[in-house]
Amino acid sequence: MLSLRPVFALAFFSLPSVVHGAIGPATDLLIVNGEVSPDGFSREAVLAGGTFPGPVITGKKGANFQINVVDKLENETMLKSTSVHWHGIAQHHSNWADGTASVTQCPIASGDSFLYEFNVPDQAGTFWYHSHLSLQYCDGLRGAFIVYDPEDPHAYMYDVDNEDTIITLADWYHAPVETIPVPPTVDSTLINGLGRYPSGPASELAVINVQAGKRYRFRLIAMVCDPWYTFSIDAHNMTIIEVDGINSQPLLIDSMNIYAGQRYSFVLEANQPVGNYWIRAEPSVPNLSGFAGGINSAILRYHGAPNTEPTSQQNPSVMPLNEVNLHPLDNLPAPGLPFTGGVDYPLNLNMGFNGTPGEGGFFVINNATFNPPTVPVLLQILSGAKTAQELLPAGSVYGIPLNAVIELTIPPGTALDGPHPFHLHGSTFSVVRSAGSDVHNYKNPIRRDTVSIGTASTDNVTIRWETNTPGPWFLHCHIDFHLKAGMAIVFAEDVPQVAAANPVPESWEKLCPIYDALSPDDV
Repeated sequence: MLSLRPVFALAFFSLPSVVHGAIGPATDLLIVNGEVSPDGFSREAVLAGGTFPGPVITGKKGANFQINVVDKLENETMLKSTSVHWHGIAQHHSNWADGTASVTQCPIASGDSFLYEFNVPDQAGTFWYHSHLSLQYCDGLRGAFIVYDPEDPHAYMYDVDNEDTIITLADWYHAPVETIPVPPTVDSTLINGLGRYPSGPASELAVINVQAGKRYRFRLIAMVCDPWYTFSIDAHNMTIIEVDGINSQPLLIDSMNIYAGQRYSFVLEANQPVGNYWIRAEPSVPNLSGFAGGINSAILRYHGAPNTEPTSQQNPSVMPLNEVNLHPLDNLPAPGLPFTGGVDYPLNLNMGFNGTPGEGGFFVINNATFNPPTVPVLLQILSGAKTAQELLPAGSVYGIPLNAVIELTIPPGTALDGPHPFHLHGSTFSVVRSAGSDVHNYKNPIRRDTVSIGTASTDNVTIRWETNTPGPWFLHCHIDFHLKAGMAIVFAEDVPQVAAANPVPESWEKLCPIYDALSPDDV
């Protein structure tokens, strides 16, 4: 049922780009158009709660989330419909709430609302939310989603963990992304919603405050549409303790590469002289290289330091993150038998591209391009489809059984513009073989939900998971421009049991008739 809580009108001008106050687990989330200038350049955007990033949504492990998404979009230069995906949340028995347009729902029409209700019984950690309709989240609809664990096994390692210790990385564009030529040009990097662009004004930078002697759990989120980032903090090491919602064995590093959709929690000890230090996030795009003029930067400020920009220097990294050194805290082995193909369902994904580099084209996976179906895959199943072969889009839906071990091998093939970060909805997976490595770790590989497949011809990233959640689940490149160009497939898990495992609310059944009745100008 739709929420009966009142909705109040928002002003559509000079909306702030900094979040104030967390919301949840039961809340309205208004999706609005508004003018923002997070890097000193003003543009209309698509905003959750009227801000960029959107408000932090929080709850505790075991919570029931009830998030009523209210679509108030009116700007005709961007999409007016929407959907919201809760990135990393398993959605057991609530596949319909996964928020994936064309896979698990029809979009929410402007002027309509939809209540996403789901339980998070056994997950805790750092997640995020974003639109999952075309390129919409690149226009602003993105925010942090944090599930706190009152019995966090790493709690002894830090003193502070709150919404002030969330660090979001985002690429930003000065024009509506649907109008940007492909490949896109990123205009700026935003850290916690603020940044600068080359030759632009010295606009405000994000400041993260710390007190000498305290230990902070920072939650780093790559709510990114395209580039990957190299992240570091001058003069400070970081101890990773969480990877994509999975508690990990502590690992000391001084820099990391982080890809679209990924998250890390790390502990930082405020053990340096009181002062200001640069936080650096350099993107993998040549037009934004370096840190001149404060681009790609934020400020770590100790209590008592002057209100000035840092003069700290970046030292060469001597302890960069290597994914093969990450291991889950529970030290569990990968499912299946400890050799290649020692699973119930092995599948290789052949990646390719049909088109002209720099001019456009489409990605293919096993010779098929994902074209969003007009009828969501979940609705196709609930309407009577019995097998994956009956489901659209043809060639992009793979049927997999329940209680089976799946192994995917994903070499980069001829898919250009990598490395491609692949995200699996509905489950985490064990990274048996990482990009840049020829070693298979079956003993204690890290589990996560988003992995880079690398670019080397010798790369053959291998992941495994055990199926336990009937429903259609998306697997796709999280570079949003690549997803729009067809770099995705759907796993239809245990099709005969989908309806019984995921009872849908009446409000979900109304989404498609409302959306399908829209005129082209209102989509």
